[in-house]
Amino acid sequence: MDRCFSAFRTVNKFKKPLYSNNQLLTLLDTCKAITQIKQIHAQLITTSLILHPIPTTKLLKLLTESSFSSLTYAHLVFEQFPSPDIFIYNTMIKAYIPTAQFSSNSIVLFKSMVRDSAVVPNQYTFVFVLKACSCGLRISEGEQICVHAIKLGLDGNVYVMNVIIKMYADLGLITLARKVFDGSTSRDLYSWNSMISGYVGAGDMCGARELFDEMPERDVVSWSTMVAGYTQVSCFMESIELFHEMLQKGPPPNEFTLVSALAACANLLALDQGKWIHVYIKKEGFKIKDRLLAGLIDMYAKCGEIEFAHTIFKSLDSSKQTIWPWNSMIGGFAIHGRSQEAINAFEQMRMTTCIAPNKVTFISLLTACSHGKLVAEGRQYFESMASSYGVDPEIEHYGCMVDLLGRAGFLKEAEDIIVAMPVPPDTIIWGALLGACRIHRDTEMAERIGKVIRESNPNNVGCSVLLANMYSSRGRWTEANLVREKVDLSGMKKTPGCTSIELNGMVHQFLVGDRSHPQTEQIYSFLDEMTAKLRIAGYVPEIGEVLLDIYDEEDKETALARHSEKLAIAFGLINTAPKTPIRIMKNLRVCGDCHEATKFISKVYDREIIVRDRLRFHHFRDGICSCKDYW
Repeated sequence: MDRCFSAFRTVNKFKKPLYSNNQLLTLLDTCKAITQIKQIHAQLITTSLILHPIPTTKLLKLLTESSFSSLTYAHLVFEQFPSPDIFIYNTMIKAYIPTAQFSSNSIVLFKSMVRDSAVVPNQYTFVFVLKACSCGLRISEGEQICVHAIKLGLDGNVYVMNVIIKMYADLGLITLARKVFDGSTSRDLYSWNSMISGYVGAGDMCGARELFDEMPERDVVSWSTMVAGYTQVSCFMESIELFHEMLQKGPPPNEFTLVSALAACANLLALDQGKWIHVYIKKEGFKIKDRLLAGLIDMYAKCGEIEFAHTIFKSLDSSKQTIWPWNSMIGGFAIHGRSQEAINAFEQMRMTTCIAPNKVTFISLLTACSHGKLVAEGRQYFESMASSYGVDPEIEHYGCMVDLLGRAGFLKEAEDIIVAMPVPPDTIIWGALLGACRIHRDTEMAERIGKVIRESNPNNVGCSVLLANMYSSRGRWTEANLVREKVDLSGMKKTPGCTSIELNGMVHQFLVGDRSHPQTEQIYSFLDEMTAKLRIAGYVPEIGEVLLDIYDEEDKETALARHSEKLAIAFGLINTAPKTPIRIMKNLRVCGDCHEATKFISKVYDREIIVRDRLRFHHFRDGICSCKDYW
């Protein structure tokens, strides 16, 4: 190749072409650098071949689709061509699609072609320009181009109809996408998959499932989209059930399917299911690439097996990984309260790899600092985000800092950060500070923040409930009841506390005072026996955690004993062998009394109890919790 270009340069010096027309076109296929393309371009000009559409189209394809492409150069070539044909226009329209920044250029070129030339767009033109509308979120132009396609009689073209369906779906216009889908006379598998993907993107899993069930045939994309969709909308049981149905009736899953199924297991604390998927991955010979590796690490970490997650992480060549496995490992350490190990992993990544941290990395890192009360370290990493790594802090990072400072008692500094944020704070940020006010019993600040939250979002039931709970914990029952009455009158509903436990591949869920489980009588009988044993061991119920106006001390203790965490633990103790670890998951923050009681349970029954609440993991062993009572 280098010898060919050397000869080219020698001949070019004497202004005499060395290559025939066919040789020049062949030489284009062997170009490996932009400098070589420029040499051939010069020869094309010298031989006047640049005025012919075929070599120009080939040159443009090379300039727009190769690893050393140059859109600027390609556009200059395009502008110099006197009368572009459909192939040249299509090449340039397609070239601008991948980047949202330049996708509008595709639309401009399309308009120029229709307005200023005699070239009639074909099906490929519309496929490319409608994709550009989708990438650039250009709804108005997209609708106009759809009308133009129909005028040209392409409403029966399956490729054009498919891209219209996908465009509307990507833009969130599901009703319009469905109208086109229903009216299309020729639909293929891509049409169905695009429509299902649209429903999933809109969070409408009922619409997606209805269409999925009607499909005449399904491929791995159909199944994977549905499994991922259920996971995205937190229907984790449905996701796992559909995954198993896919294994029985559908095509073999791909990496995307497995990652979604593992995420569902992680969120359900379904360790047995997750282990089964891991065995399946090994058995079927899947190559564990970065996304799948990250999914496995995340699943084991969120199911309480942080050591095994770390073993998997270390077993593969970390120097060849991308950021995703590192993020999963740092995040896993963070939610388990192993803050220093999260920091060590970050520093190892920084020192031994060329991988740059992203915004997810810093969310995990700041969360680790928050759970470990590492205020100085958190401040340092937050300040270094933009200055050292080019990652601008977003609202999630500010939320982590508010949580870090608030938990540690720096309430004023946390409030100052919220006030100085470059973006308007949301109720989640204010809610984090409100939660810190409850921890540190700062009722005055809590009332002020509660007012701010109610003004910005009157329907925020969480704020009202938290404020009522603060009043209750201080014995200010009148104020607590007034807040609760307002909540009741508004019709707002508080998310009920729910605790789940997996046993033999089945997930069992319990609410406070739940009596719906088939083993209810046995559970409550065991609960009474367990409470008596805990008392003998020294457990004293924290009746301050009773947030209702109950005057009888015994009734308060009974209310505490019926919390969902205790029901799930009792169920686990009944149905598992001695020494077996018990894993439970609660959708809310674990209350102080349940935390204290679980420490005693772990000692009295000689069990490891792993509790995952809304914020983090608690590992209870021999009467001690891994969080060191800081959560």
